Amino acid sequence: MTAYEYLHQLSGIDRRLRYDQMELEELRARAESLSSPNTGEAVSHTRSTDAPFVKVLELVWQKEERVKREMAELEQKREEIKRTIEQLSDTDERLVLLCRYLRGMKWEAIACELHAGRSTVFRWHKSGLSKIKVPG
Repeated sequence: MTAYEYLHQLSGIDRRLRYDQMELEELRARAESLSSPNTGEAVSHTRSTDAPFVKVLELVWQKEERVKREMAELEQKREEIKRTIEQLSDTDERLVLLCRYLRGMKWEAIACELHAGRSTVFRWHKSGLSKIKVPG
């Protein structure tokens, strides 16, 4: 795994987490909109007699558990990457990598915050990446 791939892991986990949170909200909305259970006599003994919302609530619970796991994974990976970046001795390189990979800033915003040109920021980024030691 390259340094770029290692640092870029956060955005992948974050993207997956946002998607799962969106699905969770859709499931919650679906659970709220389901009709009440039919309390009449069940005719078929092979069909589930559970109310329709029970299955949706189970899906909500499963998705909530997945979101919790992904949030924990994101936080753990964020701390690991932060520790890795903070090992760089050059302050400018360290700041560029922290801004880009932990704060998700765009290049223009990083250049503005560090009072440097884009080409300088790119140079610091490339140099910082070359010095990152990917934990194995």
